[in-house]
Amino acid sequence: MERTVISSEQAPAAIGPYAQAIAAGGLIFVSGQLPLDPATGQFIEGDVAAMTEQVLRNVEAVLKAAGSSLEKVVKTTVFLADLADFQAMNGAYAPFFPANPPARSTVQVARLPRDARIEIEVVALA
Repeated sequence: MERTVISSEQAPAAIGPYAQAIAAGGLIFVSGQLPLDPATGQFIEGDVAAMTEQVLRNVEAVLKAAGSSLEKVVKTTVFLADLADFQAMNGAYAPFFPANPPARSTVQVARLPRDARIEIEVVALA
């Protein structure tokens, strides 16, 4: 099976030895995105709702570079540093998937890279 590395300058650069996304087998596997401003590489200011919006804009940029879109997302995994942020995340997340939302898991984790409060990874159709 062929695999293609996907990269977008409209999303934050990887902060480790991984690709922003990989296309393989008709799917796009987007690495976990943090609430980073792609221009500065720094966390955006604001609450978890604002962070969720930034994360999903970053995901959207990577999917666009892969020739895909949020409408083709089949699965998301949301990692929260505090599950008390679930409601705020959910409210900001919902408008990005207005019809036929993807399957989703949401979990609280002990810690995220750079002490982020949220990270989201997705799988989408190519």
